Amino acid sequence: MSTLADLQVTVVGLGLMGASLAGALRGQCRAVVGVARRSETAEEAVARGLLDRAGTDLAEGVREADLVVLATPVRTILRMLDVLAPLLPAGCVLMDLGSTKAQIVERMAHLPATVEPLGAHPMCGRESSGLAAADPGLYHGCLFVLSPLARTSPQTLSLGRALVGAVGGTPLVLDAERHDRLVAIASHLPYLLACTLVAAAEQSAARDRMLWQLCASGFRDTSRLAACDVTMMLDILLTNRPAVLDAVQGAERELHALAELLAGADEERLRAALAACRARRQPMFHATPGGEAACVCSEMEERRRAEDNGGPAPEKGTGHE
Repeated sequence: MSTLADLQVTVVGLGLMGASLAGALRGQCRAVVGVARRSETAEEAVARGLLDRAGTDLAEGVREADLVVLATPVRTILRMLDVLAPLLPAGCVLMDLGSTKAQIVERMAHLPATVEPLGAHPMCGRESSGLAAADPGLYHGCLFVLSPLARTSPQTLSLGRALVGAVGGTPLVLDAERHDRLVAIASHLPYLLACTLVAAAEQSAARDRMLWQLCASGFRDTSRLAACDVTMMLDILLTNRPAVLDAVQGAERELHALAELLAGADEERLRAALAACRARRQPMFHATPGGEAACVCSEMEERRRAEDNGGPAPEKGTGHE
């Protein structure tokens, strides 16, 4: 297999994640091509210098591709795999940036034998969304999960590692099911807890609207994920349902245990429980020697609504922006 510098990379979906990846790869590959649903998006991405060329024709965009990266929401990726199967040239490597991996990897297993599949998930994101927020530096310092299939060749995995390194990330090879189980706790549960906090506050505010004036940094920081795009989060939750439900049940047990200690005014045991949580949380985030924030166990933050820009045009049955 050729090196990354010799390849044409086609990125399907030009939201925050896809356009940022394209911008980071441009100049390091033979060509970086984009496929978007809207011609305006394709034109803007090229005008910004994120791509060598872009268009809206999926078949044309992947026709000469050596590596195709799907940067759309998870259920769009699942739909697109069937559409792409007859379009990909022999020997093409197909990656994705989906937030959950098990269903994607299972579907990838049915691709033609001539296609080299590799699941992937960059653990990064940003508050803002869409092409306008695209930044070639987005993946710098990012943990980038690679989930190979049983059929994935060592050469394809090496190419995945090279791509991750080229955009400034750190590769981590992780089984798809294990990935989904872990991010259910690290990312998907925090979203539901943030929604729970906002819903509880809404109930209280119905009785006394002064509550909203008192919401300061603690509420802001704890509830931030509740502002995620609902369509994107539904994609994630519904494609990782068993693991998320297990995570929710575990959180319910922990909250109930704390409530029991509080109800019993058991100060000593409540202090010990809270102190244990504090001790675990404190070292998780630290400053790197260069002064930039680093996260020991971060998820992608939110991916936010940017990925939804890669949503399909229903009448075409494809999932690119």
